[in-house]
Amino acid sequence: MTAEHKGLTPEDVARYPRPGMAIPRRIKYSPDSGFITYLFSSAGDLALELWRLDASTGHQERWLAPPGATTISREEELRRERTRTLEVGITDYLWAEKANLLLMPFGGDLYRWREGRLEQIAGGGVVDPKVTAGGSRVFFVRDGEVWCIDDGGERVLTTGSSPGVTNGLAEFIAQEELGRASGYWPSPDGSLVAFAHVDERHIPLYPIVHQGTAQVEVEEHRYPFSGAANARVKLAVVAATGGKPLHLELPDEEGYIARVDWHPDGRLFVQWLRRDWQRITLLAYQPTTGERVEILVDEVKPWVNLHNDLRFLPATGEFTWSSERTGFRHLYLHAPDGRMLRQITHGDWPTETVVALDSDRREVYFTGWLRTPVEQHLFRVSLDGGEPVRLTADPGMHAVEIAPDFSSFVDMHDSRARPPSVTVRGMKGESRHTLHASAAVDLDIAPPELHELSIDGGVRLHAAVYRPPGSDHAPVVVEAYGGPTAQTVTDSWSMTVDLRAQMLVEQGFIVLKVDNRGSARRGLAFEAPIARHMGDVEVHDQVAGVRWLESLGIADTSRVGITGWSYGGYMTLMSLLKAPDVFKAGVAGAPVTDWDGYDTGYTEKYMGTPQNNPDGYRDASVITYAASLRGRLLLVHGMIDENVHFRHTARLIQALIDAGRPYETLLYPNERHLPRSERDRADMERRLLEFFKKHLA
Repeated sequence: MTAEHKGLTPEDVARYPRPGMAIPRRIKYSPDSGFITYLFSSAGDLALELWRLDASTGHQERWLAPPGATTISREEELRRERTRTLEVGITDYLWAEKANLLLMPFGGDLYRWREGRLEQIAGGGVVDPKVTAGGSRVFFVRDGEVWCIDDGGERVLTTGSSPGVTNGLAEFIAQEELGRASGYWPSPDGSLVAFAHVDERHIPLYPIVHQGTAQVEVEEHRYPFSGAANARVKLAVVAATGGKPLHLELPDEEGYIARVDWHPDGRLFVQWLRRDWQRITLLAYQPTTGERVEILVDEVKPWVNLHNDLRFLPATGEFTWSSERTGFRHLYLHAPDGRMLRQITHGDWPTETVVALDSDRREVYFTGWLRTPVEQHLFRVSLDGGEPVRLTADPGMHAVEIAPDFSSFVDMHDSRARPPSVTVRGMKGESRHTLHASAAVDLDIAPPELHELSIDGGVRLHAAVYRPPGSDHAPVVVEAYGGPTAQTVTDSWSMTVDLRAQMLVEQGFIVLKVDNRGSARRGLAFEAPIARHMGDVEVHDQVAGVRWLESLGIADTSRVGITGWSYGGYMTLMSLLKAPDVFKAGVAGAPVTDWDGYDTGYTEKYMGTPQNNPDGYRDASVITYAASLRGRLLLVHGMIDENVHFRHTARLIQALIDAGRPYETLLYPNERHLPRSERDRADMERRLLEFFKKHLA
């Protein structure tokens, strides 16, 4: 990582992908395990094509290019917001499970590859395509209805969609907060389709006006604010040949359809999450009669974190399940009727994600960590007892894809010292082919230092420090997120190519990151302190991080700034307002300023409702403390943000005006929650740098 260095610019910081991060994505095996397919840009930009590698020879080739120019519908644009997708070109594809047939959505059209030929099979706004295991039937959603294509042609399976009513689409909360992007589920043989019927007409419209365009445009969203009504969601099953749907009876309580899966014996398994997020129930339905049986109940406080670890053993009907009931997520084996047969993993560490289940060998593969939460590794463990075996060796972060026949796996690895590489390995971890070597990076940047600090009588926090060479009493900028489900301190290449941090270092700042209590990958006990009163312990821990940095004797902690986006924007504001003696300047991006203005799913999980926790909402609101602002503040927001509405920043601006407190704003009329324009991002980075140099340097 050495070359002639001219210094990082805001334009460098704004450019994606980051150095070394133009890597293969969406890596999958073909059904026969003979090929490994992936999306990649040979030009090193965000325009992706479909490539493949021969698993036996290692030969790689560009396989399929985008079939033409594309335009993105508003519905697809918003789906990409939910998945935080910046890439263009081919952005998704899927294999049939047991046939060498591939589907590729592109620009609202649907293409099918089989027998060496790519053909368009549907158009007109196709979203969320799926294919049966044998490839004989294809399903998708169009115009709010579920459609099917097979030898009998194209036909619609559902009816009744209208403005505010859809069939087969996941509602906003499911997509944004439940990690459920789909709203329909074909049975493995394709004979039946379960689907969600969503009615949002009772939710008031929230208008978003496009203020920066020549033509006036108004988006209208059905946004469920915390404590208010959710979408009304029903579940039904319809035959793939058509006919009248059978509606399934859901529990008589407010809640969410969290996950839907088909058991090998034909039952439909539904994970029902109670609205307060403290109980999840696994239900089994007979899809032809609607008969419902409760399979298991998992009650966890302060909240349930959803998972994708339900896997079935076809020969026995047993299934795996994961739970955090012990404080850390662990795997369990259950009988077909739901009886727990045994706990598979144990200990003060998490089995984070099931990657694959080898039903023949009765082994499950998962990613997680045993020794340190700043790394992630692949493990294998027997369903019948025994200790997990770690299969990845190099320190850092590993993500994997396992061959359907369990002959090999793809290891995507990176660390602070090494850009991402992609290696095909045998099941004992030995290297077979290099799919993508670590890129040479022509930047003279140093990885951050990783530290572990102890506060409050033994609470361990992980921190990262970026510092200029020979720094002595340098000003400090804290980069914060601080909210649940995220981790900012890892042994990963993304830490090293945090170019904003590196640019600030070049300008003489020390940059500090701390994963406060409430952050992810440390277990429920570490997350729980934020329950029902966010914006308190997180600030306490960030202050503790600054005090620890002060103890090293390298920083001038009379000049400390803080910045963050989304929850990090909220953290920036709460830190300025609740710890003004520590934080003297802040840049708050897309912040939540009052939790009554955020959505039901996220907010109620962590805060309850405004009705049952009014004191918690008041104490967690930025607006409550607006008159206490003493430091310098720059507010940044996209004006068509449909996630954290610009209304949050507008409400704070009014509160600051009412209190007579000074502030600055940086508004982007055509940006949503994730800034997409490189020009806008460069402008933002320039303004951020100028702001901190003015007020801290």
